[in-house]
Parts: sequence; structure tokens; C-alpha cells
Amino acid sequence: MARRVAAGTRPGNGGSIRFRLLAIALLPTLVILPLLLAVTMARWEAKFDAVLTSKVNGDLTIAHQYLSRILENTGEHLNALTASVAFREAVIKDDRGALNSYLDDNRKRLGLDFLFIIEPGGEAIGLPQRPDAVRVRTDWPVLASAFAGEAKTAIDILSEAELQAISPQLAARARLELVATPNAVATDRSAETRGMVVHSASPALVPGSKAVLVGGILLNQNLVFIDTINDLVYREASLPEGSKGTATLFLEDVRISTNVRLFEDRRALGTRVSAAVRSTVLDQGRVWLDSAFVVNDWYVSAYEPISDSYGKRVGMLYVGFLEAPFARAKTETIVGIAFAFLVVTAASVPIFLRWARAIFKPLERMTGTIARVEAGDLGARSGLSGARDEIGVVATHLDSLLDQLQQRDRELRNWNDELNDRVAERTRELELANRQLEATTKQLIMSEKLAAIGEITAGVAHEINNPVAVMQGNLDVVRSVLGERADELATEFRLIDEQIHRVNQIVTKLLQFAKPEEYAGYVDRHVVAEVISDCLPLVQHLLNKAEITVERDDRASRCVLMNRTELQQVLINLIVNAIHAMPDGGRLGLVSRDEDRDDRPGIVIQVIDTGIGMAPEVMQRIFDPFFTTKRREGTGLGLSISQTLVTRQGGTLVAESAPGKGTTFTIWLPEAN
Repeated sequence: MARRVAAGTRPGNGGSIRFRLLAIALLPTLVILPLLLAVTMARWEAKFDAVLTSKVNGDLTIAHQYLSRILENTGEHLNALTASVAFREAVIKDDRGALNSYLDDNRKRLGLDFLFIIEPGGEAIGLPQRPDAVRVRTDWPVLASAFAGEAKTAIDILSEAELQAISPQLAARARLELVATPNAVATDRSAETRGMVVHSASPALVPGSKAVLVGGILLNQNLVFIDTINDLVYREASLPEGSKGTATLFLEDVRISTNVRLFEDRRALGTRVSAAVRSTVLDQGRVWLDSAFVVNDWYVSAYEPISDSYGKRVGMLYVGFLEAPFARAKTETIVGIAFAFLVVTAASVPIFLRWARAIFKPLERMTGTIARVEAGDLGARSGLSGARDEIGVVATHLDSLLDQLQQRDRELRNWNDELNDRVAERTRELELANRQLEATTKQLIMSEKLAAIGEITAGVAHEINNPVAVMQGNLDVVRSVLGERADELATEFRLIDEQIHRVNQIVTKLLQFAKPEEYAGYVDRHVVAEVISDCLPLVQHLLNKAEITVERDDRASRCVLMNRTELQQVLINLIVNAIHAMPDGGRLGLVSRDEDRDDRPGIVIQVIDTGIGMAPEVMQRIFDPFFTTKRREGTGLGLSISQTLVTRQGGTLVAESAPGKGTTFTIWLPEAN
């Protein structure tokens, strides 16, 4: 039989040895190394793109901070001016010409495009090009806040008529002829006449009435503003040679201030952003961090929405740099690595083939010798004993083994019979040991699963906490931005708060299950009856729905030492489970009494329901983590966490139940010393 098996495994010729050795020699170079190289380059390319995105995001942060600083400075300058003695003296003097001259001088000094006083009726005082009084809008949130006594600064969009009322020069500067732009949203407008302004107002003391000092900067065609952003973000040598940084301010999707060039000597004012960017930033209010086609080339771009004092998205702030130099550098790197790999492969493959040939030739000869022995020629030998390498050593040992083959053959047959008997005996012993090992393995697997579940649960819970915190923070920001208008969305905000609170409760339960020792909380002495009384209002709505009668028997005179919130959590969980077990109504019993166990004074708390009860197979698993009979409604952590909280205080939590006869959960806690 041994001879037939060996013959069945013998190759028909030396080709299989040759091909396997060639595969061993060439597989790492021609297959594994290219795959590894491709995976590495793909990961490197993704990391490279991520670095570019991270850089442009940082550039956008700098631009945003500069715009925010302009808003802050404008508001601070107006507050300082209204608080100055010179301003008060100029206002008190009943000389309109002198007041106009004073305001115009300070407008130039502060670098503002307009500076004037608005009285409650809307009359504007101090417009240098408007010697007569002009009425302007007073319903801006900025002005409303200032009339209420609080200075405010924001971005606002003024119509052409409103700019004309302030200064015809500002209206002329704001006007931009629209330039047809590929991929932009279709429009029938030919010009943009509105102006984006930094709008600031501060309360001013004017004899006889409340007034407001209004000042601001027109951002349309404000090249100093946009070039300053570009210089801050893209300082010299901050980008590789051949790349170029750009910055742009949009009024909706129209470039009103930019250093992007349409031609060599003309800025791309009046061009419009692509429909994809407009949809993402203006319509959806999200930040764009990706490549985008800007006027005439591809840029690594970052766009963020700009909102006015009403909270409406009215424009965008953009920074970006040319993508071509980075794409070229990436391509050159990939091509260079591929070329180097080809050169190394072309040089090394012939060497590998020569070494492989020196190996498979002697191996083929030894294979032929073995085949002859299998055919019955026990005198066949390889004849390679003169070789000095490892293969020669193997051939010498092979010939030596063949010499001993006949002598050992008869001994092996005798040993075979003896071994068969020993194998049978050892097999029986192994079967017994295997059964014991299987039982031990099942216990070990269960322990490892619970440990893994705990680690995974803690990781998932902590990961969920981060986006929940971001959601809660941004919700507070939205409330702050909306101000009084937040009352109109009170119901929606309440629903969001409730859902975030619900997520937090779920995360807290997961963390209590995963790391109960970190969530022990502060412990104190408590009267059990008072804690039960505090729990009932929290579940009263559930009791009313199911028409359940609550029967209490408070006989406990001792106090327990436990965190009040954790004790409420345990009781509420047991009460809610009891309510769910009585969908058609019933009686809920809440009993507390003094009871000693093992010579230790303590208190027993029982939650008794007249519900559907539980089968024995369910009773065996109710305290297992993630086991639940509620399917979609439960997480399966309630009873497991409750038992952990009670056990940590030195107590016990047990259950008694039978189908159709209700369930009784019994908590025993030691008395507080």
C-alpha cells in the first residue's frame, strides 16, 4: 500500500519541479512585489490627496479668521467712536456741516466706505454726498439691535437703491457685469448690482432721541481685502514652484472680489461658481473640500457659506491653489517608481533563472532515482555524492537511506503491527481528552466573547459620543445665531434635544455595561420609599396607557448606601419591564422591607407584576448581555446593567417567574452603616 501511494504522488516527469522552482524564484518579483507596490502607491496617493485637502482646509480657516477679525475691528472702532468725547461734542453742536465733516474724517481714518447716523425714524445724518437728509431702512437686525442698546456687526446684502441712497460711488463700485461661465447655474441676469457689506451699528447719544452710528465696508471689488487674505494664506514659498494660491469672495455664486485671473491682466470678476459647488455650499450649507474647476483650471479648493444678519446664506468665501503641480509631482513619482521596478526586475530575473536551474537539475535526478526505487529497483542511487552544496548533502543522505531501506523494511513491518495496537489505545485516550477539551473550549470562547463585546461596546460608545457632542454643540450655535427666531422652531429643537438625550442614554448604558467600575458615581444614604416615590412619576405615562394599578407596601425602616441615580435606574428598568409584561393591564406591586441575610442587616425591594411571565429557557438568559425578548424595542442591556449596579454595592438581584403567573424581581441591598 505504501508503494502504491508513493507512486500515485510521483510526477510523471521533472516539469513540475522545474515550474515550482521557477514560480518560487519569480513569484515574489513578478507577482507579490507588484501587488504590494500597487497597494502601497494607492495608499500613498490617498494620503497625498488627504494632505492637500487638510492644507486647503487650514487655508480656509485662516481666511475665515481674517474676515471675522474685520467684523470685530469694525464693531470695536464704532463702539470706541461713539464712546469718545469728540463724537459727543460733534453731535451736541447744532452744526450739520461740522458733523458731516467730522464723520467723513473718521470714516477715512477708520478705512470705512460709509459712516453716518440714523435716527429712529430712518433719517440718515452725515452722508458727505447727501447734504439733505436721506431715509434708509431701519429693519436690519444690526440696526434693531443697536436701537435696543446693543452694538452688532454682520455681513448684509444691500440693494442698488440702498447703495445709491448712501453713495452713488458705492453703487457704481458694486455693479458687475456677469460673465458667461461654463457649468454655472443658468440665469437671465446680465449684471450683479447688489453689494455685500460689513454692516456695523453702535448706539449713539443724540440729544432728544435714540440714534445709531452706522458704518461699514463694501466688499465688492475690494481688492485690498481679497489680496490681504491671499497674502496671509499663501505666503511666499508656501506652495511648490508652479502652483498658485487664490482667494475669492462670492455674492451668492458671483465673484465680486477675487485674485483669480480671467486673463493675464484682468481679474475674473463677474464670473460664477459651478452648479455643483453652489448646490453643496449655498443650498445645503456644507463646506466644500475637494478639487473644483475655477474659471479656467483645476484647483484644490475650499468653499464655506457666508450668512447675513438674518441667518440666510448669501455668499461664499473661497481659497485654493493650482492642482496641476501636485498632480504632476504625483504622476512623476508613480512613473519613477514603476520604471525603477522594471529596471530592477529586468536585471534580477535572469540571475534568478540561473540559480533556479542549478537547483532543479539535481532535484530532477534525485526524483528519477526515487521513481526507480518505487518501481522495485532498490539498488538505484543518485550518484551526486561529490557535490559540495546542500543538494549534494541531501543526495548523500538519500543514497545512505536507500542502503538501509531493505534492512529496515522488515523491521518496519513488525513495528507497524505494534504501532497499530498502540494507536488504537492512544485513540481512545485522545477521544476522552478531546471531549474534555471541547467543554473547556466552549467556556473559554464564551468568556472571550464577553470580553470582546465589552471592549467593542466601549469603543463604539466613545466613538458615538464625539458626533453627538458635535451635534449638540452645533444645535446650540444654531439657537444662538437664530436668536429670537429660534422660538419659531422650538418644537423641532425640542425633538432634536430629546433624540440626542436618547442617544446619550443609550451610550451611557453601553459604557456602564463595558466599564461599570468607571461609572459608579457618588454614593449616599437613601430611604428606599422616597426613591420609589421619585421613580413613579417617570413611568406614570406608561402606567396610564396600560391601565395598571400600583400597590405599594413600604415597611423598610433602614437606609441603603448607593448612588441615587443608579438605584433609580435599576428600579425604573424593572418597573418598565413589568409594565411591558402587562399590555392588557394588571397590578404592579412595589414592596420594601427589612431583611437580614448571612447575619448582615439589609433591605429587600420587590417589583411584582401579574403579567405574562417567562418560560424557563428565557429565565436562564435574562441577565445575559444583549439578550432581549423585545426585538426592535430593547437593547438587551437593562437587566445586565441593573445586576451589575446592585452587585457592585454588595447586593443581589434575582427573578422568579412562570408563564401566565407573572414575575417577581427581588433586590437585596446591605444596610448603610
